[in-house]
Amino acid sequence: QVQLVESGGGLVQAGGSLTLSCAASGRTFNGLVVAWFRQAPGEQREFVGAISSNALTTYYADSVKGRFIVSEDVAKNTAFLQMNSLKPEDTAVYFCSTRRGIINTAASAYDSWGQGTQVTVSS
Repeated sequence: QVQLVESGGGLVQAGGSLTLSCAASGRTFNGLVVAWFRQAPGEQREFVGAISSNALTTYYADSVKGRFIVSEDVAKNTAFLQMNSLKPEDTAVYFCSTRRGIINTAASAYDSWGQGTQVTVSS
């Protein structure tokens, strides 16, 4: 099973940018969908975006489409979530996760998770 560690969270002003990283160990991302989710206090875990197992396709939630970009560096076995034009409503703990098969927007479909990294966007 893959172990995942997120990093790169922090405090940023509205309109700013932040890039999160998700480092994998135990196995490579090869053949795995890598997805990003977020969870605000009192809210359910929400799908943000994902990259397909062959890294050719990405899919985003409507709330972040055009602002966030999911990518991965196969050589470094690291995935990224580039977040631009951040809004206060983007404030949450962000998690990366993996699964076999195709992109799925349900958190229950993913079997490996990182510990999360806090992103706070001030107005």
